[in-house]
Amino acid sequence: MKLRHAVLALALLFAPQVASAQSNEDGVRSAVEDYVEALYQVDPSRIERSVSKELVKFGYWKPDASQEYGGSPMTYDQLHRLASGWNRDNRNKIDESTPKEIVIFDVLDKTAVAKLTAFWGIDYFQLEKIDGKWMIRHILWQSHPE
Repeated sequence: MKLRHAVLALALLFAPQVASAQSNEDGVRSAVEDYVEALYQVDPSRIERSVSKELVKFGYWKPDASQEYGGSPMTYDQLHRLASGWNRDNRNKIDESTPKEIVIFDVLDKTAVAKLTAFWGIDYFQLEKIDGKWMIRHILWQSHPE
């Protein structure tokens, strides 16, 4: 009986930490989902709630298979404008089968790292927890490799 009480006491002791870890992971996932859905659904308000205004974003893309990768930076304001029109009138034909795979690599109490596979390519995120909310601070991406 004493062993059962000891196990129960330990479980109660660590339960808040487990709940907090799950809550943090949910917050990271929510921020990345907001980012991708802002672009897929033409909803820049989701950028506002998930991306730091101090965003640093850089991407590598190929205009076509015969050319080398080009690179370009993007600011928060540029991303916000992109989310306002990139998929206007569903010109990219986004539907339920469009890639939107999120992998969370690491979540600490202030920082996290995640990956998104989306229509345009692969994005790697560094996130920070500011005032209790997970925000995307850095994005490095490239178009899908051949």
